[in-house]
Amino acid sequence: MSSENGKGNGRDSQLALRELQQQLMRLSPRRRMEALLEGADAAAVVRALPPESLYVTIQEVGLEDATELVQLVSPAQFRAFVDLGAWKRDKLDSHAVLTWLRAARGGYDDTPEFLRKLHAVDMEVLEYLLHELVAVHDLEENPDVNPQGVTLETPEGRYLVEIKAEGAEMSAVRALVTDLIAENPFEAVRLLEAVRWEVPAELEETAFQFRKARLLDLGFPTLEDAMALFSRVDVPARRPSNTTTPSGTAALTAPHGHVDYLDAAFRGLTDLERQNAEDELAGVANAALVAELADPGDLDAVRRVGEMVRDYLSLGLEHLTGADPSQATEVLRDTPLRRIFQTGFTLTLQLKFRADRLAKSPGAVVDGVLLVLSEEGAALEALRRKRPRRTLKVEGAEPVPFRSLREVAASEAVLARAEAQVEVLRGVLGGTPEAAHQAVARFGVPLETLGVERLFAAVVAMAVLEVRPDARPVPLGRTVELGQRLFEGSPQAPRLLASASERAVSGLEGAVAPEARAELRRMVGVTLTRLLSELGAAWLEDEKWSPVVSEVLPMESSPVP
Repeated sequence: MSSENGKGNGRDSQLALRELQQQLMRLSPRRRMEALLEGADAAAVVRALPPESLYVTIQEVGLEDATELVQLVSPAQFRAFVDLGAWKRDKLDSHAVLTWLRAARGGYDDTPEFLRKLHAVDMEVLEYLLHELVAVHDLEENPDVNPQGVTLETPEGRYLVEIKAEGAEMSAVRALVTDLIAENPFEAVRLLEAVRWEVPAELEETAFQFRKARLLDLGFPTLEDAMALFSRVDVPARRPSNTTTPSGTAALTAPHGHVDYLDAAFRGLTDLERQNAEDELAGVANAALVAELADPGDLDAVRRVGEMVRDYLSLGLEHLTGADPSQATEVLRDTPLRRIFQTGFTLTLQLKFRADRLAKSPGAVVDGVLLVLSEEGAALEALRRKRPRRTLKVEGAEPVPFRSLREVAASEAVLARAEAQVEVLRGVLGGTPEAAHQAVARFGVPLETLGVERLFAAVVAMAVLEVRPDARPVPLGRTVELGQRLFEGSPQAPRLLASASERAVSGLEGAVAPEARAELRRMVGVTLTRLLSELGAAWLEDEKWSPVVSEVLPMESSPVP
């Protein structure tokens, strides 16, 4: 990492180190660690690398298998490991601190190096660790104290240290206290006094503030600054799409058809531009991690947030390039990555705002239930999350992030259907919130129990019977008539009567706003198809309804006039 004249060049050294990191990260975690340990100058190479990069390798390999690497790092790198691996948000895990200290301890000859690492850790962390794992007894105050378990007496005979840990942790704590006393008995006594009297919560808070400042130096912003990453921005108009397939698009398209616009953007950069863009990308990813309230040392959270950042960046680039990957590098040169991220996020945030407005519109909610069918309801719930997501048409599947403008457009179509469904149901239930509440009350159960699908099925059934809106359970005295108006054919090949849809639509469309009538026709078709699928064959078999029909189509418990 030096220039030919032997004096070295700062930029050359940075590029060489970055290239080394990239080469190492292409290896499997275990092979990466082996490569770091193999060279004659292993310690120099290891200490030249960023601590967060080494931390990832150690966590991927497993700390118990990476102790040799931990023992090679510098005291400052080791302190960063404790910062990343021993905290859960603002809570210090004393057992995790001890685990890192155990990993840092080599043989007897390595004690001075171990102590340098130990002293690099904040004194408040060490005091908190000892407060949790030992009890310090003053023999002048209580000379007859006789605690159970392993104890250590200080050389001057003033203190008796009771070790509360067990097993391997007990041995580690004993060795730690012994080393501190052997190194400087006077300072060790002061430490034990602090362990006796310092308030643990204050120690933890002070250590946390020191850690937060160091994380800021590592590129992790404050929460306030990080939250600004998820700000809404003005999204520029989308560029006109290229009607021909851009050069290189095929090579960038994954087997399932997804184009990685971020990869396309990086491919066209020079080495220096790529270096700057990678630094910028790390800043965006770190800000997203902090904003998500994830711990920087949690690799699962780092991966999850990293994927989210990549998705938003690719989505933003797709919009800004007009869906032309060949323009991605140009856009990246002209637009900060933070702005590209915010553009992608804003595209999904606009869907959330639209879903929120729908849920808050007058008459859209009855008894706490939004007046939309289940598919649209699930989509709206996913869109209304803090980070909007989209649903999959797979039963039980968790909502997933947006990765393309095509997926955004699909959710816009679902939103349009949901908006029309609210108009449809608001109209057929009477047109006012009061009328809707009265209509639902006729079914005798809350709408959450009844379900919007069953409610609308009853509305459709009554419209088939009466050719008008009448939201109520189907009277038992008219069930035979309903079956005759709905189904024809045989149990083996049941069919819907064409007149059934005509009567339902004709009876309901007058109560529905013109702009929602297309969705009304679709909803009627879906509902009648479901009735045919679930009830048609059974009806045509005996020309009577089975006892389980009310699970699909609400009916009254006794005939009505």
